[in-house]
Amino acid sequence: MDQKLLAVLNIPEEELGKGSPIALEVVQDDEMMCQTMAEEILALVRENNAAGRHTVFIWPVGPVGQYAPLARRINAERIDFKNVHVFQMDEYLDDDLDSIPEDHPLSFTGFLKRFFQSIDPELRPAPEQHHIPTRGREAENWTEIQRLGGVDMAVGGIGINGHIAFNEPPEPGESISDAAFKALGTRVLRISRETRTINGFTGARGAIDLIPQYCITIGMKEILSAKKIRFYCNREWQCGIVRKILHGEVSCHVPASFFQQHPDAKLTVTRQVARVPMGALR
Repeated sequence: MDQKLLAVLNIPEEELGKGSPIALEVVQDDEMMCQTMAEEILALVRENNAAGRHTVFIWPVGPVGQYAPLARRINAERIDFKNVHVFQMDEYLDDDLDSIPEDHPLSFTGFLKRFFQSIDPELRPAPEQHHIPTRGREAENWTEIQRLGGVDMAVGGIGINGHIAFNEPPEPGESISDAAFKALGTRVLRISRETRTINGFTGARGAIDLIPQYCITIGMKEILSAKKIRFYCNREWQCGIVRKILHGEVSCHVPASFFQQHPDAKLTVTRQVARVPMGALR
């Protein structure tokens, strides 16, 4: 193994984040992470509402634990989301490259639609303010983002290979410059083996065959254009990748490492993710 990479992977918990251009917050557990995520979303909406501005987000489905408390707080605190626009990060596609049905247990679109329905009608955004990536209309995302004046905050999780949304690193033998990778927009692509494997573990009890092979994803261009980037990691298998993102080389081979070049990027992790990823038999 490359000695520089080994040193990055062995950064102790108490040194994690020091010297990185990405701000780091370590919280105790999943509940605290979800509360932090919800609060950062709500704070931005309140700020923009007070200034008479709309709020534009890019949102993931995964992690998902923030959405139930977020809806409860919106309803309980009467926070107006009518001027909120949400660009959904991605969606699974079937073998015919059509979006999987909204009632499919893995449908991101179905999940977010149910979230919006859980908000009181007088507070929720109009259905057309939930911008769903759609094959054949990929360019509309960027056009609409520009029309709205840009993305205020991109929120997300991180894949085991450093992907953000489904912006997978180049496969072995595939050549693309960092500049070209950062300029990639919304598109259809084949999901990597690493991503299907870990998603099979987290979302299908290890049944990789149940994870679709294709997806549509918002691009690095849209994500990196956001004024703020906030991303969250709460899974034990993310111990290694967060170190590469915070302290490793900036490269399309670890897509989220480009956040090191962003003026306002922050990573929030749970205590278990901050631990050194020491190998162990079990």
